[in-house]
Amino acid sequence: MTTLVIPGLNDGDDELRWVARYLFDELGPDVPWHISRFYPQYKMSDTPPTPTKTLECAWRIGRDVGLHYVYVGNVPGHDTESTRCPSCGAVVIERYGYRCGCGRSEALLCPVWDQGSRSGMP
Repeated sequence: MTTLVIPGLNDGDDELRWVARYLFDELGPDVPWHISRFYPQYKMSDTPPTPTKTLECAWRIGRDVGLHYVYVGNVPGHDTESTRCPSCGAVVIERYGYRCGCGRSEALLCPVWDQGSRSGMP
């Protein structure tokens, strides 16, 4: 699931918490939630880009609700764009923007615990 976070439209903590809770309740803790940064273009060129701090807050909300796989998108190099083991936090699939570098992703195993997630790591 992807949420495009647009400043002034859907960037409030309560709304983001509602989305995270809905995903958790309806789809479970292993559903990936991609929180994407808005960039001004076309008919919304007067709206500023989503601050990274807002995306990080949404990431924390998703994790606090219980989602295992929450990603900040459109911020290349951000620490939260890689897939991490929900148990220990070790990087399982390394991402940078749209590029993937994979450590042990062929087996989707945690390099520390040598275990995959219950549903396969997204």
